[in-house]
Parts: sequence; structure tokens; C-alpha cells
Amino acid sequence: MPSMSPDPIDNAHRNGTSDPKGDTGMIFKKPFSRRDLLKFAGGAVAIVGTGVWAGNVLLPEAAIAAIGDPDLYLAGTDGWIFLPKTPAIPPFHPDVLAPDPFTTYIFGFRNVTGLSDTARTNQKNKAQHSAPMFWTKQFDPAHPVDFTVQLTNLGLALRPDLFDAHTLHWHGFRNVIPFFDGEPSGSVAVRTGRVFSYVYRPREPGTYMFHCHVEDVEHVQMGMTGLVFVRPLQDGQTIGGHTQFLYNDGDGSTGYDREFAMFLSEVWAEAHWADAHIQLPQWSDYRADFGLLNGRVYPDTIAPNAPIDAAASVHALAVQTDPVSGDLIAPVGHPELQYQPQSSLVNCNAGETVALRFANLGFREQAMTMAGIRMRVVGRDATPMRGRDGTDTSYETETISIGPGESFDVVFTAPAHTGPGFDTYMLYNRNYPATNNLAPGGMGGQATEIRVYAPGALRAQAYPNDLGV
Repeated sequence: MPSMSPDPIDNAHRNGTSDPKGDTGMIFKKPFSRRDLLKFAGGAVAIVGTGVWAGNVLLPEAAIAAIGDPDLYLAGTDGWIFLPKTPAIPPFHPDVLAPDPFTTYIFGFRNVTGLSDTARTNQKNKAQHSAPMFWTKQFDPAHPVDFTVQLTNLGLALRPDLFDAHTLHWHGFRNVIPFFDGEPSGSVAVRTGRVFSYVYRPREPGTYMFHCHVEDVEHVQMGMTGLVFVRPLQDGQTIGGHTQFLYNDGDGSTGYDREFAMFLSEVWAEAHWADAHIQLPQWSDYRADFGLLNGRVYPDTIAPNAPIDAAASVHALAVQTDPVSGDLIAPVGHPELQYQPQSSLVNCNAGETVALRFANLGFREQAMTMAGIRMRVVGRDATPMRGRDGTDTSYETETISIGPGESFDVVFTAPAHTGPGFDTYMLYNRNYPATNNLAPGGMGGQATEIRVYAPGALRAQAYPNDLGV
């Protein structure tokens, strides 16, 4: 794990001790929220060095260098995304500060794995929503390999007055120690310009989510959220006619042919406008103006993925980037979706088993419905639907009610194809009147399509959410 950059304030407090592993101890910085700044009316606040403004923060003075490169390298920053401009929500949406064709200010993460230092720095103000989805394999004690995620904080280009640190909190993940948990009062928070490596041993397969835990109500709503999942050790074996599985089921009941991630989030336009215009929203007034599925609203949810580098998508969807600037390449025909690269369209061949991984990091319970197709819930909150005695507790339904911070794993069998072309089924949030910005036609928001093709029409998936065409 690489050490953090030196800080002149930290140097003055070093205790000079060291252990055989090279650690020289930890220090605590005095907690000071950036919200406290507003209390100093007419006063002056002196800021020395790059102090943390996000609660108690543990700062390791030195740490053992991680062996090799990290499996994934993320950067926290700000940026802009696109949401439908009509109906407008004056003065909050569209934001007059937004560069064309974008509308909405966000905080977010970017996958900067493999970029040069210069290109990585240039991704400031180019955040992505939803945050890059990533995955790893369940920890195998017979072949112990840890999963490492490196995080850097590029700062906020539009708000240089803010000194927010960032963390990576893997929601629901069972950490052995709090050091890598990402909750800033008991673990490390990454200040602007600093780098920290999270080390994980994922022992429980299933679908999770991650978010920044600093000023977490604000940072979650602003977009520092994404989906993460753990593949079971059973993957690669042939069980029940499948080689890919959601869990270590032993009988193939969670096997699938194709998988698609469905990450639910929300946008309250006033909060995003407030952060762009140096204002403070009243969080008790919260309302979801937009419900997003993988960072988009319908019909943008069925637009194609951005160009994906399949060979590099080992632990995350590797969106192709400009070879010079490192910036994301937009989906074909959709420049406005440059920083919303992930489609929610579900393509499958008739008769195939399809896995859907749902996770919700909005602030409201939602009801996702599949019209005309029954789905089987085989896992919830990264836990297989099995009793303690092994009894199968999975169930069939057309609707799942998914609360904030919850995840569901479901499978369905694609129905027979009637053609020509593809047959279309809707997957949508039954609460769409509250999450579609009053879009005409009664849709918008968290909705997408399931398209069923004739058997063999689509090639096998090369990565999650691969449309196969």
C-alpha cells in the first residue's frame, strides 16, 4: 500500500517510532466540517497545508508498498452530465453554468487505470455517473490473492473553495478491520492530491454497491455511487448446464448465460445546482426530480454503451478513452452521454437464462417491474436465498421492492421469440410518476427494455452489460 504524500503539518507531529514493517504510527487530525465554515461570519479561517475537512481522519505516516499495480485505479472529482432539459425546473435545471450539451453538475468517480500521470490529472472535472462498475473474484484461501483499489482525489474544478476528502466505502462488505472501510471517522480519507490503496479479501459473493462516505448525504446524492459485485469460486465449473453463477449454489440454480447490472440512483436538481452555485440546499426538502438507471433516464437508458475495451475489462468496464487527453469517448451518436457510458438495455436470445443485478443508492424505495416475464429472486443483499438447513427460499415475482442500500440478484428465462427482429418487454419502476421529471407520455426515469432475439442471433457476452451486437 503506497504511503500518502508528505504533509508539513504531519511532519511536525511524527513520533519517530517504527515497527519491523516500516509503519511509523498514525495521527488524528482535529475534526472540522466544511459546513462549520459557515458559522464564522465575518471571521477568518486559516488553512495550513491540505487539512482534512471531513471528520476524524486516520493518516498513516508510512505503509508497506503494495506489490505490483492496483487491480483498479479510481479518481474522485466533479463534472457534468446530461438529463432531459424539458420540462425545465427553473432556476435549477438545466443549470446555466453547464457547458453544452450537459445540464447537471455532479461529484463522481472515474476509472483512471492505465492512464499516465498527466492524463490522470487531466480527468479533473470529468467525473462519470454512475461511477465505474467493478467486480472481483471471491477470495480463495487455496490461492490467496487480495483485491486492491487505489483512489486518488483530483479535487473539484468548479469548487476550488471546497477541500472535501473522499473515501471508497464498499457498502455491505465485511471488512476484517475498519482501516479499509471508508467511513472517515474510523479509517482513511483521501485529501486532494493524495493517493490511498484499499485492500480487500472478498469472501462473500453477490451484488454490492460503493460510495464516498465523506459528507455522505451530499456526496451520495451528487453521484459518488456505483455498483460492485463478487463472482463465486464456483465460476468456471459446469453445473446445471451453466459455467457462470451468482452464488456457490452447488446445483446451478443461480447460473446464467448473460448478466446485466441495474444501478438505481436519484437526482434532486436543486442540490446539484446549489453545489455548482455555492449554495446550501435544505436536505429536509429533498425530493427526487429524476430517477436514474445506470446514470441515465429513459429513453437514454436504451442508448448503446460507450465504446468498451473488452480485453481491458478484467475488473471493471473499461470505457475507451482519447489516446491523448484520456477523456471518455462518448457512445456513438450520443455526445451528451459522454460521462454516462453505461447502457441499461437488456439483449438476450430466446431460451437463455439472464441474470440481473439490482442495487439502489437513491434515498427512496423503488419497485422494479418486469412486464410479461417472471423473474426469480435468488439473492438479496449479497446473500443467497437459502435457509440455514439449505432450504430453497428463492421465489418468482414480477416486481421487486428495493429500498435504499439494498441489492437483489434475479434470474429469468428469455421467452420464445416471435419476431421479426426482436421482441420487446419493459423493465420499469412502477413509481415512475415520482421519478420521471413529469416527462410527457408517462415514462422516463428508471425504465429500460428487454429485447429477445431468435436463438443464436447474439454472440456471447464479453463483459457485463455487453449487448452482444
